[in-house]
Amino acid sequence: MAIKEAILGGGCFWCLDAAFRQIEGVEDVVSGYANGHVDNPSYKEVCTDTTGHAEVVKVLYDDAKISYRDLLEIFYALHDPTTLNRQGADYGSQYRSTILYQNDEERRIAEEVTQELQQELDRKIVTKIEPLSSFWPAEEYHQDYFAKNPSQGYCRAVVAPKVLKVREKFIEKLKKA
Repeated sequence: MAIKEAILGGGCFWCLDAAFRQIEGVEDVVSGYANGHVDNPSYKEVCTDTTGHAEVVKVLYDDAKISYRDLLEIFYALHDPTTLNRQGADYGSQYRSTILYQNDEERRIAEEVTQELQQELDRKIVTKIEPLSSFWPAEEYHQDYFAKNPSQGYCRAVVAPKVLKVREKFIEKLKKA
């Protein structure tokens, strides 16, 4: 088993975290902050939109069970890649849509998947495909947030519908009970 990682940002990391945790082959998900200019930033600092970080998830996956391409297809289904620095009511550069690659193969696949999806959309995809320069895990209370706080307002209104969308659209990729 070869564990690989994908670093993806598509708005609030709680949504991505909860959705990816239900996918077969995903071993763990770590919410965090990437590609900013402040070492080990806090959530409060990132929310000021001055540190340059994106809210992201590090998806640790078994590439014998799920491919990087499949993860990117799920990622794109989870958020609107045509809105710049916002997802729904969340706005600021920390909520940007980004794929942070760690090698040329990941970059190539990200560009291919993005180009394929662009053919299906009327609006331009603004997702940034860029090299990963840094990743800092978010505070512990952000990790697996949806599972720990399912009745919290944001979770019920925003996270739960995205989790359900993935369950419906990618039923064949879900973990078996």
